[in-house]
Amino acid sequence: MQVIASSRAASGRPSRVQVVSAFSVGAILVGASLTVLYLVFAAGFLNQFTPAGRPTTYQVVSGALAWAFALVAPAAGGLLGITRLATAFERYRARRPRVTPAVRLARAIGDDHIVATGVTLAEGSRDIPELVIGPFGAAVIEELPDASSVMSRGVRSWEVRTGNGHVRTIENPLERATRDGDRVRSWLSSDETDHILKVYAAVVGNDPHVERTAACAVLAPDQVAEWLTSLAPQRSLDGGRRERIIRQVRAAI
Repeated sequence: MQVIASSRAASGRPSRVQVVSAFSVGAILVGASLTVLYLVFAAGFLNQFTPAGRPTTYQVVSGALAWAFALVAPAAGGLLGITRLATAFERYRARRPRVTPAVRLARAIGDDHIVATGVTLAEGSRDIPELVIGPFGAAVIEELPDASSVMSRGVRSWEVRTGNGHVRTIENPLERATRDGDRVRSWLSSDETDHILKVYAAVVGNDPHVERTAACAVLAPDQVAEWLTSLAPQRSLDGGRRERIIRQVRAAI
């Protein structure tokens, strides 16, 4: 199976500048913290603040400030630096391309299938995460949120707990996939009056509480290839139309 992946950064993903800046700040803080530790414990920084004999008020105050700095600065700077490095790593991971369900099973899907990720149908519209072009027509495949994070499953919207503990409302994934399938059908059939491309929709996940609808299939992650193979070929999808659709999809990513 041929994979056409979008080279654009997905909406909401950290930029390269954000990753580099977080790493730079973290490295500077950790380096400064190690430098202070060296000055305190190896270079005898505090020795000059230890007066001989009876200390003056100035020496007491300066010595107290020096000791406070020596004890607090390395720990605080090191902790902040490690936190920034962890943030940089998380941002780096967030920039990595997400492996979509069909791409994950690419070896099990026939060579007559093409999968495209991050397809933009119109300027300002939400991207189609994964679109498969095959002998059957086209299929929109989207992923369900993790079952353990779903708080409620409504007809129109779901409530999902995010990684930071907050709860956010999302569109019902089955409704969204169905609507995306309708958008793809209109987009790929916009310049034809005698042929309408068949477009299927499916969501992928392991949520036992989700049931398929008449317009959207519900698949386990290992069922994607089998489902695509089971779809009936569209006879009107000849070589010329297929190439035109592929060119249109390539232009959209």
